[in-house]
Amino acid sequence: MPTVEVTTKSTGRTVFDYVVSTPGQDSTESIDPSLPTVLFLHAVYLTSSIYHYQFADPKLRKFNLIAVDLKFHGKTTGDNPPATYNRHDAAEEIAGFMDALNLPPCHVVGLSLGTILGLQLAITYPSKVLSLFLMSPMGLREPEEVSQGRKEICEYWFEGYTTGDESMLGDAVYGVLQLAFSNKTSPLITSLVNITYPLSKTKWSPDYLGTLKIVTLDFLTKREEFSQDELAHIKVPVCLVHGLDDIPYPVEMTEEFRERLQAAGVISSYHKIANAPHCISIEPSREVNDIIHDFLLQNVKEPPPSLPADHVVLSPWDGELRENGWDPEDEEDDELTFI
Repeated sequence: MPTVEVTTKSTGRTVFDYVVSTPGQDSTESIDPSLPTVLFLHAVYLTSSIYHYQFADPKLRKFNLIAVDLKFHGKTTGDNPPATYNRHDAAEEIAGFMDALNLPPCHVVGLSLGTILGLQLAITYPSKVLSLFLMSPMGLREPEEVSQGRKEICEYWFEGYTTGDESMLGDAVYGVLQLAFSNKTSPLITSLVNITYPLSKTKWSPDYLGTLKIVTLDFLTKREEFSQDELAHIKVPVCLVHGLDDIPYPVEMTEEFRERLQAAGVISSYHKIANAPHCISIEPSREVNDIIHDFLLQNVKEPPPSLPADHVVLSPWDGELRENGWDPEDEEDDELTFI
């Protein structure tokens, strides 16, 4: 996958690992300038591969699709972030990433942590955002019980490296899976873990445990919720989507956030999806993809042409996922195992 270096005043140097898919290319380095562009921002702990099903959908691949691994996630590298690292700093980095690639204004799709960055990007850099599609939006303050769960995940990871007991690292992974997937498993989720776990062991090794705490715990638990004044700066349509099997975040939080958006004068729509966990992009992906597709068509000046019926598209992670245990013909729930 390509990389691009970005330097900001607040966080220094970051080398972003990213993917670009176009109608004709599963993985390339540049967009088709004649088509609308969609930027995907992923959830905490995970990587851009969480959007596998979106990048493999012919309905969505008639757009330019871009996904980027966020600060100290996946294969993105760079300077350690300051202890005060927050959503303003992260949005500055994403704006710098867009500038480095000479991206036009984008439709932004965010998941969980990615929704925080999308919202801040629309507030601070309004000329860069055309619409916001927010799955499992995190516009309110982090619930205390969720903060405690994230603290325990961090403590398990710290203890695993301190004691040399790798089973504690596994316990941290299971905690992430509970938050992200509500204890659901599938061959794809297993494969995603098999890809992400080794990267995380390198990224959040003993020399970088402080960074792990900053980017996965403090960033979320110490954040301030968006004020009404900040929300009033959002001038683009917003779509909120909540999975009804989301264990850590009740549906009432998304409904309250939508009320705040409406009170701030933001045009918004709202969808609830049955049987969907916090990371909605994985399951049930077809329903989510239909909602993303319809929302994009409502907010583009000229809809791009549909792909021919016989045109096959693959996500840029297809081969890596297969190598790590995913079989697209076998999507029954399975027991999570590391390979």
